[in-house]
Amino acid sequence: MALIHNLGFPRIGAQRELKFALEKFWRGESNQTELQNQAQQLRKQHWQVQQSLDFVPVGDFSLYDHVLDTSFLVGNVPERAQQLSGSELDNYFRVARGRSADDTPCQQIFAGEMTKWFDTNYHYIVPEVTADTPFSLNSDNLIAQIEQAEQLGVKAKPVIVGPLTYLALSKEKDASSRLELLQRLLPVYQQLLNQLSQKGVLWVQIDEPILVTELDSDWQNAFHTVYNALSACPINILLATYFGTLQQNRQLVAELPVAGFHLDAVRGRQEVEACVEQLSCHQVLSLGVIDGRNIWKTDLNAVLDWLEPISESLGDRLWLAPSCSLLHVPVDLNSEAKLDAEIVNWLAFAKQKLLELEVLGKALNQGRDSVVNALADNAAAIRSRQTSSRVHNPAVKQAVTEVTSNWGQRLSPYDQRIAQQHQKLDLPLYPTTTIGSFPQTPEIRKIRRAFKNQQISANEYTDKMRSEIEYAVREQEALDLDVLVHGEAERNDMVEYFGEQLDGYAFSQLGWVQSYGSRCVKPPILFGDISRPQPMTVAWTQYAQSITDKPMKGMLTGPVTILNWSFVRDDQPRRNSCLQLALAIRQEVQDLEAAGVNIIQIDEAALREGLPLRQSEWPSYLDWAVESYRVSANGVADTTQIHTHMCYSEFNDIIEAIAAMDADVITIETSRSDMELLDVFEQFDYPNEIGPGVYDIHSPNTPSVEQMVKLMEKAGQRIPAERLWVNPDCGLKTRQWSEVRPALSNMIDAAKQLRKRADKDHDSAQSNIESQCVS
Repeated sequence: MALIHNLGFPRIGAQRELKFALEKFWRGESNQTELQNQAQQLRKQHWQVQQSLDFVPVGDFSLYDHVLDTSFLVGNVPERAQQLSGSELDNYFRVARGRSADDTPCQQIFAGEMTKWFDTNYHYIVPEVTADTPFSLNSDNLIAQIEQAEQLGVKAKPVIVGPLTYLALSKEKDASSRLELLQRLLPVYQQLLNQLSQKGVLWVQIDEPILVTELDSDWQNAFHTVYNALSACPINILLATYFGTLQQNRQLVAELPVAGFHLDAVRGRQEVEACVEQLSCHQVLSLGVIDGRNIWKTDLNAVLDWLEPISESLGDRLWLAPSCSLLHVPVDLNSEAKLDAEIVNWLAFAKQKLLELEVLGKALNQGRDSVVNALADNAAAIRSRQTSSRVHNPAVKQAVTEVTSNWGQRLSPYDQRIAQQHQKLDLPLYPTTTIGSFPQTPEIRKIRRAFKNQQISANEYTDKMRSEIEYAVREQEALDLDVLVHGEAERNDMVEYFGEQLDGYAFSQLGWVQSYGSRCVKPPILFGDISRPQPMTVAWTQYAQSITDKPMKGMLTGPVTILNWSFVRDDQPRRNSCLQLALAIRQEVQDLEAAGVNIIQIDEAALREGLPLRQSEWPSYLDWAVESYRVSANGVADTTQIHTHMCYSEFNDIIEAIAAMDADVITIETSRSDMELLDVFEQFDYPNEIGPGVYDIHSPNTPSVEQMVKLMEKAGQRIPAERLWVNPDCGLKTRQWSEVRPALSNMIDAAKQLRKRADKDHDSAQSNIESQCVS
């Protein structure tokens, strides 16, 4: 009998209950007991959804981030958060976001660095380690969840991040080696497994997704060390990998003394047979046969065709699961009352994916006849999508074939066109700007909701949005920013807004997934060939420019980011979909230029997260990703300045590809990394202008003038002052005006101080030259 289980469930709740509970707590409107009670209730609901499984994940729930949970589990809390008053939960949120609920401004600390979880759009808090980092077991939170599950009769399978993946995701704060810390960390994991065994736990899932990356011999040897040691603990280990294929690590995995192994059989289908052959006679093989990263229905009949012989061979040593945690998909498709019925028939969210698992399990264990109707319905849905005219547009496909290399070229090289741009824009040294969005106030959301529900007319909506745009413009003028933005009041999300105006996209109402902490996004569903029926941003930007004499920056989301932050098609190469998007954005860029907009920012925040997990596969992705960006950005005059933006990404190892994008100005996140992301410019002579973010907008902390001056001085050690911009590290939509005003005011004061110092240095240098001439 094949068993079915799950690797993890969305923690936010079908109605984003966790988001609202967290934000209520952070505002001081609830206490820790109330927050923990809400967490318990959510876990109970999620376990009830999974009650038909043979094993249910426990420990996958987190109040902010499961990697941060692991840091606290193994006692790795940054020193800056150890000596502060308050509870462990206070310290937890201080590391996560720089502040807990009751903190005063004087209690603020730097939040932990945040980056993407492998190639997903989920962000984790990067563990910090030094050569002296101590580790100690702190399992109270995990044990409490296990005890709650036990009381509810849940067939619990604890889920923990493996020690090697944890170290691989960590960041050394000195010259230490992460692997050297293993001798201190491994005993903590041994202690934990022994403790879980004493609690009556039979199986523990240890996630080691770095096994789908390229590992050198030291890391491969470390896997032998770790799992030889952990196998001595009296508990069954299910070693889980996901997000890719094992390739050269397959033999390594086969040699590890674990009770079972989970393989992502969606991305690694070609490795299934080999893994079956390498399995020992006592080991379990868990196959991730339902895509945990995307929202399309699984072709159940096709899966059964190759799965049935394996089931006959392995019997109850075959487990079935989603390919990875369902953290990356929305909770429940049944909540979608307004989504087009035909498209709904093609989709499966978390709850529906578990139902697909049940069908597969029953088909294998009782025969296909036992689920004949479910299989027939599934087959009809798969055929419907494959043949739909709404999916396939011959004209769009033809347009992609006509793209040539010339479409991605500017008229002149950077050094020629930047001189023209400086003359036209006449900006000061260290020009200031923002990344694009301003606070999405309750009033703004109310206006958008009223228009969407047809409670106000299009003319009323336009008037109200123009009023909000004017408010944002006047605030920026009062602050004395150099390059303004219209504030994006009309935009619900930087990807969803554009997708709503493109043919080939569909949108859910409650299809939320967690990006980080309480931040949830609702990825658009890219179901068909993409085209742009009409301009998307021109009228709003043109109006904003008409009410100010300062330069107004047009704001667009780039094709690679729209692709990577969408639920994408799985029936054609991603390159094809990306070029379709690039052609649509190119049309918008040219329309903005024709409307008199001289600065256009095309955000590619998600460029890096689309990278394959194996570095050897990067060139192919970067070729078409950079090509798509350049197709979208070019075809404009030399005097039109093109910006791009990237946030919370380690990009040092792809700096050549970023330079190849040839944006006139790039803005990036550097505040949380203390400008460490700029170290690459000591070896790589980046040719264009750059704005290293000095204001961490994901923290409620207000940075001081001195802090921002210090950050820019660090940047100035690597990049000439004449090529530096001053800006936040991301958009401001999630902040409040009461936070934004003082932070931006400090940022602008910092820029003015830097200009004064530059003028003073210039005058001093000029004086020295003159004195030398006299002498």
